[in-house]
Order: sequence, then C-alpha cells, then structure tokens
Amino acid sequence: MASEEKIVLYPVGYVKSKYVNKGNRDIISQIVIKNELIETLQGIEDFSHIFVLFYFDRISPEKKSKLKLHPKGRADLPLVGTLGSRSMLHPNPIGLTLVEIIKVEENILTVKGLDAYDDTPVLDIKPYDPEGDAAVNVRVPDWWNKI
Repeated sequence: MASEEKIVLYPVGYVKSKYVNKGNRDIISQIVIKNELIETLQGIEDFSHIFVLFYFDRISPEKKSKLKLHPKGRADLPLVGTLGSRSMLHPNPIGLTLVEIIKVEENILTVKGLDAYDDTPVLDIKPYDPEGDAAVNVRVPDWWNKI
C-alpha cells in the first residue's frame, strides 16, 4: 500500500543563518555542503539563483498532522487545506525557497533570501531555469492578495 511506503532522505548539508524573522528575505545565509559531496557543486557558481529544498525539522508531529489552516494564521483568511498553502505545516514539511547565490567557496554557498533557521537540514539544491521555472498566466486565490 502506497501510504506505508517509506522514503529515506539524507541531508546534503546544513544552513548557517541568523534568520529569525518570517518574511525577512534580505538575510544572508550559508549552506554548508557535506565534504563528501563537494564535487556536486561543480558549475553551480555559474548560476545566479538556486532553489533550496530543506526539511522543517522542528515541526511537532501534532502540527504535521494538521490538515487545514488559515493562511499566515489569519482568521480573516479562509480555511484551506495545508497542501493549498505555503505553510510549513504539511504532512511532509519540506521548504522550498528561491535564493540568490552571493558566492561559492569550497563547500560553502553564501546566499541571499533563505528563510530557514540555523542548522536546518538541506535536502537538495536545484539551479533556477529561467525558461522552465518561470510561469506565465499565473492564477492565485483572492485571499493570496491580502497577505
């Protein structure tokens, strides 16, 4: 049965950051890639932006089991399913953020805009594709514009 399948992921590195304020996208952080994976970074310095996928490792099991929420915790916004939100409260609490690469030195990526806390496990990094990742004719619900 699919619901009993187990997927095991290992961090490729960890975040080093002073991020504490939700919404502060100007923060400069570092992603420290494990030494044994340093070769995976070859060529990444040629990109200006990357997607960082990380694991919200501080979410309690009770919060992970939440199925609906008010976006941003605001009661004036409609109750929506967690998969219809950008909340960290998902069944699999995986974060996705597009960041700007400031510099790459050995196994350390210095980036701007990463909204992850210090020591957050990084699951993967993907270079931004300006053709494949840029959406056109984007539609969002009315409540999105109130945030």
